[in-house]
Amino acid sequence: MPYPKSVLPIRWLVATVLSLALLAGCQTAPPLSTEEQAAVDRMLSLVDERLEVAPLVARAKWNTGTNIEAPKRETEILDRVASRAAEAGVDEAFARDFFQAQFEASKLVQRRLHRRWQKEERGPFDNPPDLAEDVRPVLDRLTPALIEALAEWQPLVEDPSVALYLEARAPELVTGDFDGEPRRVALEPLKTQ
Repeated sequence: MPYPKSVLPIRWLVATVLSLALLAGCQTAPPLSTEEQAAVDRMLSLVDERLEVAPLVARAKWNTGTNIEAPKRETEILDRVASRAAEAGVDEAFARDFFQAQFEASKLVQRRLHRRWQKEERGPFDNPPDLAEDVRPVLDRLTPALIEALAEWQPLVEDPSVALYLEARAPELVTGDFDGEPRRVALEPLKTQ
């Protein structure tokens, strides 16, 4: 018995909607375990802590007139990071890329602050932080913690659920970065390893 012509488009529409729903269900990533969520949150919190240091560095450099760019120091740090990363079982190239991204994100914040202060014709800060005494100890504490977080991250990087969770949580946990550009730069290596 043939179907009336008015029923055929409805059947086709229902079949199409069901097919699309099945395809969407296949593409949905499974939820992360509590441990995986904690690893992502820990990484994001550490990146945020490191970005929070950038305004201190900017003030110190503003007062001393020191250049924001410090390629020699960055190279020394990256060499130490690569060595420590290898000891922790982290791919050295991945660690270098990640820390280079942290440097670039920090410099984005510093440049924006320096531009703002130039427009404001700001003078020196009272009691600025000292790079050696106030800032570097914080960075020295964060570096091994970030390497440890990279060791936790490495096995998760291929999981599409991790990427989705990272995207969702990053704006909540990485906040000290103006419009999100420093955050994007800091997190890029975590998405492309």
